[in-house]
Amino acid sequence: MDVEKESFRKMFPNLAQEMESGNCGIKINSVRSDPATGEKAVSRKFTAYTPDVIDFLRRCDKVEQAEEIICYLEKRGEISSEYARKLRKQLKEKGVRSFGSKKENDHYLKQDGL
Repeated sequence: MDVEKESFRKMFPNLAQEMESGNCGIKINSVRSDPATGEKAVSRKFTAYTPDVIDFLRRCDKVEQAEEIICYLEKRGEISSEYARKLRKQLKEKGVRSFGSKKENDHYLKQDGL
């Protein structure tokens, strides 16, 4: 048994330390036997959240992608021409990352703890 523990410690030193410390528990606040009821009871951070232009721009990798989003939202009337001009100016002068760090595909799931 000790040989197995030593092998485990060598392969996974941080995990072994975590397990041995006893500080690796998860607190359970409630128990529900019906999954549908449980899902409804869970509060979600982004339940009624609607992404804005900045959220979309933060998903871009290239200036061209950001420009396309600005044009699209301006054409649809979701942003004003004045705001679009300000966004384009910021994009040209400071780049696409000036709107914030890149949001990955599962950004909202990670932020919501899912």
